[in-house]
Amino acid sequence: MDNMPMPASPPGSTNMTPGSSNMHHMVMHMNFYWGKDVLILFQGWPRDSLGMYILALAFVFILSAAIEVLSIPHVVKSGSSPMIGLLIQATVYAVRMGLAYLVMLSVMSYNLGIFFVAVAGHGVGFLLAKIRALATAAAADQAGPDPKV
Repeated sequence: MDNMPMPASPPGSTNMTPGSSNMHHMVMHMNFYWGKDVLILFQGWPRDSLGMYILALAFVFILSAAIEVLSIPHVVKSGSSPMIGLLIQATVYAVRMGLAYLVMLSVMSYNLGIFFVAVAGHGVGFLLAKIRALATAAAADQAGPDPKV
């Protein structure tokens, strides 16, 4: 039994011994951690660079804020085609969902910095969306009652 040969490694596998160069960036975290050594969205990004990590944080923040800003329903102007308005709303929704999936995949890196900027981006985007909605409501109140009534 001790003389049995070891099974061959599967085709396409690489040598993953601790001293080999193939071990670089092969760790996948399953719990939250701190650090700039993270892999989000694309292979090799942001690498080990602090500057690229900060850029990745800014990117996730902007994506999160954009999701909330795009969540405000846009009013279709009267006199325009309902089909055009529907297509515009469907396109904005599809873009918003695509951005949401990108943020979700970024957060799945389990990096606490990415998690915190994603939550902060959603908060700032929500704030911007509500400020815009309040400004629109205030402008409508100043315009006075609808003369058609």
